Amino acid sequence: MIRFTLRRLLSGAVLLVVVTSASFFLAHLAIGDPTPGLLGDSATPAQRAALREQLGLDRPLMTQFWDWLSHAVRGDFGTSWRNFQPVSDQIELRVPVTLSIVVAATLLAAVVGLVVGVATGLNPGGVLARVLKLASVVLFALPGFWVSLMLVMAFAIKLQWFPAVGYVPLSHSGTQWLRSITLPSIALALGAIVMIAEQLRNGFQEVNNQDFVRTLRARGLSARRVTVHVLRNASPAALTVLAVMFVGLLGGAIVVEIIFNLPGIGSLTQSASQIGDIPVLLGLTVVTVVFVVLVNFLLDLVLGWVNPKVREK
Repeated sequence: MIRFTLRRLLSGAVLLVVVTSASFFLAHLAIGDPTPGLLGDSATPAQRAALREQLGLDRPLMTQFWDWLSHAVRGDFGTSWRNFQPVSDQIELRVPVTLSIVVAATLLAAVVGLVVGVATGLNPGGVLARVLKLASVVLFALPGFWVSLMLVMAFAIKLQWFPAVGYVPLSHSGTQWLRSITLPSIALALGAIVMIAEQLRNGFQEVNNQDFVRTLRARGLSARRVTVHVLRNASPAALTVLAVMFVGLLGGAIVVEIIFNLPGIGSLTQSASQIGDIPVLLGLTVVTVVFVVLVNFLLDLVLGWVNPKVREK
């Protein structure tokens, strides 16, 4: 298990270096000269040249890269080109907002998806299975922003159960924090619930028809213990989907944060992209890749515990 863990850590570190390095060069290639977005179209060539010199853009690209990388490994992502505030400080303020709704959405999807997946796996021809099938068609046909707006209209404006916009930090009020992230988390989780439930149902049915399950029943094991065995063998695929969903929810948070006016990394990404604020974009890229690596690492550890054969790969 130790060798398995070390291999996964090494692969995660390599992924982090490769992705962040590629992002640096791609960002500079795609944005090119950011000074028009920073100064406006009315800026003179002299003003743009002065700003490029101030930002260090007049240096060779490889020099800029090594300078950025040497600071980034210490957690220093430079200063924003828009407000000249440290990028690390801005990200630190916004990460808790995004993590609040993404983690809550992931937990909601995991719990509800598990219950629905097992229930429909045990009774594939039941009413709940038909509802799940209909929900999968409807949710994938509807755009996410429309679902978010409907949740706001129904539960924030009409019923007034939750606030329509805004975010309350957990340190200020636990109750208000929970109310402020409920609707955004549900909006993010709906599609993930369906995918996890379907994946778990399909895996549950496949494992339930295998010979070892019939042997367990023939030996007189209770239905509950048989279900636990089936669930353990059917869970790896669902866990993989859950990890992929977490990564996807980080991207989907951009739309949700805009609709619910949440000051998270999604809204920061949008504002930085509009003006070509490369230091902020690169800092956000590093943080996102770190989250992805950590989630995949934890997934590998869980899968290695559930299925020892995974450790041999």
